[in-house]
Amino acid sequence: MRFWIIIAVAAAIAVYAIVIFNWLVRLRQMVNEAWSGIDVQLRRRSDLVPNLVEAVKGYAAHERAVLEEVAALRGAARAVPADDVAGRAKAEGALSAGLGKLLALAENYPDLKASGNFLQLQKELSALEDDLQMARRYYNGAVRNLNVAVQTFPNSVIASACGFVPRGFFELSDAGERNAPQVQFNAAPT
Repeated sequence: MRFWIIIAVAAAIAVYAIVIFNWLVRLRQMVNEAWSGIDVQLRRRSDLVPNLVEAVKGYAAHERAVLEEVAALRGAARAVPADDVAGRAKAEGALSAGLGKLLALAENYPDLKASGNFLQLQKELSALEDDLQMARRYYNGAVRNLNVAVQTFPNSVIASACGFVPRGFFELSDAGERNAPQVQFNAAPT
């Protein structure tokens, strides 16, 4: 009888460990999926930058420093490894600040603000920033769920034995980087 009790307890522990392991795998996959969503939005925004620079370049040729800065920031953001969340957040925050300067520069050129191409690019950028914000919230929520599961007992025993570790949040380190570029939609003069 005692033998069967030991077998039943061992089987219950094994089943519990398997259930927790599978749950942790599911949470890790949700974090990976969420990061992929951020990565897609960041790439879409990065692909939009050259079009914005070209649209502004024709109107603001003498503002070359801002244009070159935005292009350099885009290159730096693309150079950060995809799995470096903190580095990516820092680079993308700097790019956001550069885009803000670029859009502020456009305010000095009424013909540019009235350009249909530039207005369309502004709309796309605004939509991308909204999508990116939603992707960040989803990612940080998935990371929170994984981190809680990995760090609470008794899950932490199984998590550490199986190599599950807490993940970092997608955070912007500089307060100025926390603000999305301000995009204003001005109607074309009639």
